[in-house]
Amino acid sequence: MTDSARPALSATLAGCTIVIAVDRRSSELASALERHGAVVRRAPALTIVPHIDDDALITATRALIAAPPDVVVATTGVGFRGWMEAAEEAGLLDELHAAIGQAQIVARGPKARGAIQQAGFTADWVAESETSGELGEFLLAEGVGGRRIAVQHHGSGADGLDELFADAGADVVSLTVYRWGPPADPAVVARSTLATAQGDVDAVLFTSAPGAAEWVATARREGVLDGIVACAERGRVLFAAVGPITAGPLVDAGLAPLIAERGRLGSLVRAVVTYFGGGHAPALETSAGRLELRSGAAVLDGALIPLPPASMQILRMLFAAGGAVVARGDLQAVLPRSGGSDSAHAVDVAIARTREALGVPTVIRTVVKRGYRLDVDPVEVPA
Repeated sequence: MTDSARPALSATLAGCTIVIAVDRRSSELASALERHGAVVRRAPALTIVPHIDDDALITATRALIAAPPDVVVATTGVGFRGWMEAAEEAGLLDELHAAIGQAQIVARGPKARGAIQQAGFTADWVAESETSGELGEFLLAEGVGGRRIAVQHHGSGADGLDELFADAGADVVSLTVYRWGPPADPAVVARSTLATAQGDVDAVLFTSAPGAAEWVATARREGVLDGIVACAERGRVLFAAVGPITAGPLVDAGLAPLIAERGRLGSLVRAVVTYFGGGHAPALETSAGRLELRSGAAVLDGALIPLPPASMQILRMLFAAGGAVVARGDLQAVLPRSGGSDSAHAVDVAIARTREALGVPTVIRTVVKRGYRLDVDPVEVPA
């Protein structure tokens, strides 16, 4: 069954625009989010460049066949699978299997373990924290002096394991199976950061630390990182990462990402669906029921209400005020093409249309000679 033919699972993410700054398995992630009603924008901040034809990888593989390792370290699932594919391409797979078949095999996390099992091996130990630090501590505690260790690296480069083991007396063979390359379309990545800063995005998802770091760097170059952090602090945009390693560059940038409980795409999707569908998104209790905002719609008393851009801008300002009065001039300033002598009238028109769309006119109150406010009692501020 094609992705387009897959049935919808829910409408939990309806009205949400979600940016996925992901290269590998982006179609799978996008499909899973769309089946919950989201509009997905792909903006891969980096691309994976495979090393299938890399002479250095094949040379290192031949060296391991000639002198088999005592320990094999798998840091990523895609990297370990890529190594096996490269060996097969070079006609070395059977010899490599024989060379590492008796070695102790350790994995940095569940995805690496899955790739090990897929290749026909069994992982002898898996780092629960999915970090290179825990993996290194485990092997050092066992003792690596005089042991030959093959380390398969991830695409962001050195993780310190080579030096750690070599300093402890190990004979280290380093294998880089893929590396990170520049984004396929830098303009798409830049536009995704601008849209996020403007409040037109509900969530941004990441599955790799290098990708997260490059997306943040793009936001900084575009001059919108501070605005993005402010949006996140107001709860206007959710940042989510597949694991704590991926979350690192986001935390360093001043963001507080939602981290999936397990380092897998399915867990990441469930975390985002639970956030928006489980009452965790910022909301106000109004006279018409609970009000939440999405980038393209309002959710009022459980009903999704698509709104035009002018109404969304009006509602965002009223929502941010948390029930306090917003002056007419402030509302006028955010309306699209609101300049001119009739701009004050444009506010009245936008308010009227917003009330009509919401279906409960009294949820937006007129405060004579002052402006408008949401009918929130008592007045509260969004979380």
